[in-house]
Amino acid sequence: MADPYLKINCIHKQFGSFTALQDISIDIHKNEFVCLLGPSGCGKTTLLRIVAGLEEATSGNILLNGQDISKLPPAKRNFGIVFQSYALFPNLTALQNIEFGLKARKRSKKEAKEIALETLALVDLLHHKDKYPAQLSGGQQQRVALARAISLSPDFLLLDEPLSALDAKVREKLRREIRTIQEKLQITTIMVTHDQDEALSMADKIVVMNNAEVMQVGTPQEVYQTPANPFIADFIGSINFWEDAQTLKTQRAIRPEHIRLSNQEGIFAKVEEMEFRGPIYRIQFKILDQSSDLYGKCIKVDVSIQEVHTFNLSRDATIYISLLAERILTYKEQVVV
Repeated sequence: MADPYLKINCIHKQFGSFTALQDISIDIHKNEFVCLLGPSGCGKTTLLRIVAGLEEATSGNILLNGQDISKLPPAKRNFGIVFQSYALFPNLTALQNIEFGLKARKRSKKEAKEIALETLALVDLLHHKDKYPAQLSGGQQQRVALARAISLSPDFLLLDEPLSALDAKVREKLRREIRTIQEKLQITTIMVTHDQDEALSMADKIVVMNNAEVMQVGTPQEVYQTPANPFIADFIGSINFWEDAQTLKTQRAIRPEHIRLSNQEGIFAKVEEMEFRGPIYRIQFKILDQSSDLYGKCIKVDVSIQEVHTFNLSRDATIYISLLAERILTYKEQVVV
């Protein structure tokens, strides 16, 4: 594989006695869409700010195309950035907001306008070019902020929780739009998010962070299907945990969609709760089978609406469940979740 386009190398950050980042190393390739995913306070935004030059690392360095940019000020790093708060000038129209940065880069008035109109068309806002931010919806403001960032032809794009202030439907639409634009422009992108669905649906590569460290780096499929530890398994998606009765300090786990129902064989269980989720029900079963490691535990299972009818499931109904053996995850150290 080619050398990384953007190399984050052993980045350590201290704020007094507090360690915000603990020796973070990540290789990002040209045109990749990378999500930094983790809970609040894990260090992901601090890392993004260090890449941007808005924060200085205590140690370590950042390489862009083989060149060390660690000591360069933000203005010399040639990146675009989109914040959660949009950060648009309220007294400028959508068009003027984009022109502003271009003129600051010494583009002529004519050229600045041409590029601004081009990028507004790219984010499908050309018909709103003369509106002020207060006249635009949150999603439209965020698209103006994105257009402003990409109008400068940056070497890489940084997105700091860009969708978290928007409602669910708009968020879902903008996810697809951002990814489509990123692919069209082929721009290397790092996005900070705490939203697992956002990371899974948008990223080529996910960097899962917790407590100032990188827990796992992988494709969305890898971090979801083979999470490196119980924290990741629990943080991304839903999962059931239990202790293996035969092996001390071994923890097993399985996702709700990897459990099957049967009228004849398996682990005997009773329906405790049923939660309607549109295309599926998430059903909580209590295990009644005394021969199972799961005896007495409650297990979440995702069941299609068709199966709910087929098996005539309702609260207190009994049925057999079976776990897909190849989908059971094993962790050697017991962790309380």
